[in-house]
Amino acid sequence: MIMGPSNSGKSTLAQAIAHKRNGIAIYLDQLAHKPNTPWVRRPQQEFHALHEQAIAQENWIMEGNYSFLVPARLTRATGVILLDASTPLSLFRYIKRTLGLTPRIGTLSSTRHAIHWWMLHHIATTTRQNRRRYAHDFEHYTLPKIALTSRHALTQFYRQEHLTR
Repeated sequence: MIMGPSNSGKSTLAQAIAHKRNGIAIYLDQLAHKPNTPWVRRPQQEFHALHEQAIAQENWIMEGNYSFLVPARLTRATGVILLDASTPLSLFRYIKRTLGLTPRIGTLSSTRHAIHWWMLHHIATTTRQNRRRYAHDFEHYTLPKIALTSRHALTQFYRQEHLTR
């Protein structure tokens, strides 16, 4: 399972690992939101059921956080990757993606490319708190784990694992 703040590269890494390992990349934002809507959340019970179905599969690579579902995910995961990106880098990546300069992996198919002020606010304010929480929780996971907390570390991981982006 791959965790980390918004726009840290979780979806891209999930896709690369799934391709390399013949696995299934699962993007939690797609499970959490109704399809063909502009980010309308599913009812929590429906999201929970979809999450349970996803982790019951074999050979999955799941990206995303949704902390209330992490305990269930940990019962089926074989390892954890924590990604991190600075707030300025996350903001830059978000703007690049919304302007269509880079592909957005794992997004809702109906989502239009537009900059949302709520997302800018989330990245600028909430990400710092989430980053600390993810790091704290990560330290307590007993599964095999790796933290990729710099762009250099992530690049080295891609090279070492022979992954393509």
